[in-house]
Amino acid sequence: MFTNKNTSESLAPSSESTTLVAAGTELRGDLNFSGSLEIQGSIVGKIVGDDETAQIRILNGGSVLGEIWVPNVIVNGLIEGDIYASKHIQLAAKAKVEGTIYYSSIEIERGADIGLSLIHISEPTRLRRIS
Repeated sequence: MFTNKNTSESLAPSSESTTLVAAGTELRGDLNFSGSLEIQGSIVGKIVGDDETAQIRILNGGSVLGEIWVPNVIVNGLIEGDIYASKHIQLAAKAKVEGTIYYSSIEIERGADIGLSLIHISEPTRLRRIS
């Protein structure tokens, strides 16, 4: 979906299971997952990736209202909340993000709308959630 010669490998779907929140679907509450999560609909609540290879993709038209705690994050939709990406985050051209991004590695494409703070994590480590 978002590919170019430099980043196509990092954007490939995980070889593990993929969970899809389809367009027109709204989930309310916290969501824990492993593998890959693709959001075309909307989620209101905290999203947590349960392993270091977890990846979330918020596609164009998808939205999240709440915190995201996932090592690898790709955004081309709307996020209102803080993002904790311990490995890599990509903000694609149609991304709109309001919140703070905690990141180890970041990529921002032209056109991304970011009204937020960026905080660099010096080493890619698992961020700890505070309940």
